[in-house]
Amino acid sequence: MKKYVGITACPTGIAHTYMAAEKLEETAKEAGAQIKVETQGSIGVENELTADDIREADAVIIAADTEIDLSRFDGKRVLVTGVQDGISRPAELLEQALAAPRRGGGPSGESVAEAGVTAISNDGKESVGHTFYSALMAGVSHMIPFVVCGGIMIALALGIGGKPTAGGVAVPENSFWQTILQIGTLAFSLMIPVLAGFIAQAIADRPGLVVGMVSGFIANSGAQFPYLTTTAPDGTKTGLNTGFIGAIVIGFIAGYVAKWMRKIPWHEYVKPIVPILIVPIFGTAIVSLLYVYVLGRPLAALFNGLTSFLASMTTSSIAILAIIIGLMISFDMGGPVNKVAFLFAGGMIAVDQGKVMGLAAAAIPVAPLGMGLATLLDRRLFSKQERDAGIAALFMGLFGITEGAIPFAAADPVRVIPSNMVGGAVAAVLAGVFGVHDVVMHGGPIVGVLGACKPLLGFFSAILIGALVTAFMSLALKRLSARKKDRAVTA
Repeated sequence: MKKYVGITACPTGIAHTYMAAEKLEETAKEAGAQIKVETQGSIGVENELTADDIREADAVIIAADTEIDLSRFDGKRVLVTGVQDGISRPAELLEQALAAPRRGGGPSGESVAEAGVTAISNDGKESVGHTFYSALMAGVSHMIPFVVCGGIMIALALGIGGKPTAGGVAVPENSFWQTILQIGTLAFSLMIPVLAGFIAQAIADRPGLVVGMVSGFIANSGAQFPYLTTTAPDGTKTGLNTGFIGAIVIGFIAGYVAKWMRKIPWHEYVKPIVPILIVPIFGTAIVSLLYVYVLGRPLAALFNGLTSFLASMTTSSIAILAIIIGLMISFDMGGPVNKVAFLFAGGMIAVDQGKVMGLAAAAIPVAPLGMGLATLLDRRLFSKQERDAGIAALFMGLFGITEGAIPFAAADPVRVIPSNMVGGAVAAVLAGVFGVHDVVMHGGPIVGVLGACKPLLGFFSAILIGALVTAFMSLALKRLSARKKDRAVTA
C-alpha cells in the first residue's frame, strides 16, 4: 500500500483548504492508498504531520496557494501545486507525486522555484506563475484580518456612535465610539504594510518581512516625506500614497532584493548576521530609497488615475465594471480569477469608501446561495449527495463563502459555471445601481448584518435576485440537457 502525506492551504483558509484535503483522502481511499493531510486553515494547523508520518510516506503532496515550510520534507518526493488542483484532479496528483524529484536541503519558507520540488500547472509543467501567485496570496491572506477588523470597527463606530452633521455622519470627540473608530482606523491602515511585508516574506523568508513591511508603510505614508508631497494653491500639502498597487510592487521588489542579498557569497563569519542585520538594514534602505526617489511618484500617478476614474464613473460605466467584477468573482469560486477581483475590490476600500467592494460583496454569495436554492426548487435534478451539499452551500453563502458552490461546478461545469457567472454579474450590477458600499473585505449577507454594508435593502435585494437568476438558469440548463438525453435514448 502506497503511503502519502500532504498539506493543503488557501489564502483565506476557510473552504478550499478543507475541500482539497477531503478530495485527496477520498481519492486515496478509492485507490487503495493511505494519506494523511495536514490542513493549514484560518483556525490554525490541524491533523499535523509527525516525523513518523513523513518518514513512512512514499511521496508528499503540497496543494497550497500560500507559503509552506518545506524543510521537513528533505529527501522525500515532493509535488507542489495549487489548492484548486487538490479539489479538481486529486487522482493525477497521487500519480505524479510518486514520480516527483526528491527534495534537497534548504532554508524553511523557500519559494517553490528554489526548493528542489516540482510545481505543476494544468499541463503538468513547471509553473512560474504559481510561485508569483503564491507570494501574492501569502500577502493577501495576512492582510484580510486587518481589513475585516478595521472595517467592522469603523462601521460599528459610525453606525452606533455616529451623529448626522452637515458634513455627513461624524462620531463625537472624546466619546467611547471615537476610541473604537480610532482603533479601527489604525487596524485598517496596517493593511498596506502587511500586504507588502508578507509578499516579501513569501519570496525571501523572514529577512524579507522587515524590508517589505517598512517599505510598504512608506508607500502608505507619503506625507512624511517632502519628496512625496504635493502643495495645493492654498498651501495645503498632500502626501502621495500608492495604496495596494504600491504595496504589491514594493512587496515583490523587497522580496527579490532580500533574496538576492541572501544569495551573495558572504564570508562565513558574516553569514550569521546576514538575516538579522545586513538584509534588514541595507535591504530596507535600498528598497525604501528606491520608492521615495524613483517609484513613488509614477505609482502615485497610476493609483490617483485609477481613483479619479472610479470617482467619475457614470451609471453605465459602473455597470460595465460591475459585470467584470461579478463574472470574475463567480467564475472559479475562490480561485485565482476570483482572488484578483477580490484583491482589487478590497484594495479600493480606502479610496472609494467601499464602492467597488460593494459590487464584489453582492456577487460573492450568489453561487452557493443560487445552487443551494436550485436543489430545493427541483430536487429531482440532483443526487442525494448534491442535495446535502445544497444545504451546506446555503449556509456557506450566508457567510460569504463562495466555495460552497464548488461541488456543483465540479460535477457539472458546463451548466453550473455559466449560471454562477450570470447570477454574480446581475447581483454586482444591481449593487452598483443601488449604490451599495461595503467597508469590509468580505461579502455575503453576514457583512450586512454586521453593519458594514449600506444600504441594506439594496444589498440584500441584489444578492437575492442574483441567486434566483443562478438557480433558475442552472435548472433550465439541466432540464434542457435531460431532455436531449431522453431524445437520444428514444432515438
